[in-house]
Amino acid sequence: MNTRLQVEHPVTEEITGVDLVEWQLRVASGEGLPKQQHELSINGHAFEARLYAEDVPKGFLPATGTLTHLKFPVGARSDTGVRSGDTISPFYDPMIAKITVHAATRSAALRMMSTALAKTEVAGSVTNLAFLGALTRHEGFAKGEVDTGLIERDLDALTYEPGPTLGDIGAAALCALDLLKRKGSGFTLWGGLNHFVTLTHGEESYDIVVTSYGADRHVIAVGRDKIEATCMNGQWSMGDDRGPRVAKAGNVITVFAQSGLEFHMADPLDRDTGVGAGAGVIEAPMPGLVKAVFAKAGQEVKQGDRLAILEAMKMEHSLVAARDGVVAEVLCSDGDQVEAGAPLVRLEEEDE
Repeated sequence: MNTRLQVEHPVTEEITGVDLVEWQLRVASGEGLPKQQHELSINGHAFEARLYAEDVPKGFLPATGTLTHLKFPVGARSDTGVRSGDTISPFYDPMIAKITVHAATRSAALRMMSTALAKTEVAGSVTNLAFLGALTRHEGFAKGEVDTGLIERDLDALTYEPGPTLGDIGAAALCALDLLKRKGSGFTLWGGLNHFVTLTHGEESYDIVVTSYGADRHVIAVGRDKIEATCMNGQWSMGDDRGPRVAKAGNVITVFAQSGLEFHMADPLDRDTGVGAGAGVIEAPMPGLVKAVFAKAGQEVKQGDRLAILEAMKMEHSLVAARDGVVAEVLCSDGDQVEAGAPLVRLEEEDE
């Protein structure tokens, strides 16, 4: 017999109406099973999505981070052991929650899951939320044409990121400038008051000018493109569309559109010391333990040579040289615990 519940037990509970955890507790306390096999029935269809802190485009690598914002949708079952402010560490499984829906038919349940995922809000860590949402919209998956090769075949479509809209950028800018709180934005005698902010999203940088005409109306300019933001009865609109929800933690702003878009407020006094390093710096792709280091300063290496092994989430990952070169520095040692993005080995510049 199987003495433990499977991760997917919420699906069983939804289609049978049985609380399996309660049954376990009753049996453990000496009671008999509440029902016999002939008394059980299956009704409708259920889907469970496992929300993970993981980087899908990088091969579903586990991720970490502090959950600065976490909100689950009404109308779906959400099983979780974390809340806003908790940290996803490298020492345990990075699952954030299981989101489960139930409906009379498979197609109805799938639509409910798509809606539930679209309304799920997570900030502070990269997650597989966008991937899960794309899977619910996948034509083959919707038809039930599922096999073990589906994800690999259609990975490009399932991980496609359309990028932020003008409204998404505008909402991030208003949040960055604290203009969503309707506490006044200043004024000038002959027109609006200009505010300036620079935001980055991925490798893109946006220089934004927000012209305020009171606390409830702003015109946002991103280059030559403009959009008007207005607030009525506490609800912001971006042009003709309803404005997305946003959350701010430090210099990071998350816009809850397209499964979460992360913007960073640029510090004009900050200088990136890593510019120009390119493939010359081998970084940790995730938090983990440096299991072994094979590189030594002065060593000549070829593209693909293994330089170190990183252990994370019960797996070992080989870190290899991205190009031919000479090792300039080894920045880690066996047994070091490192964060994602930490430089481990640096190669000499190609023109040295």
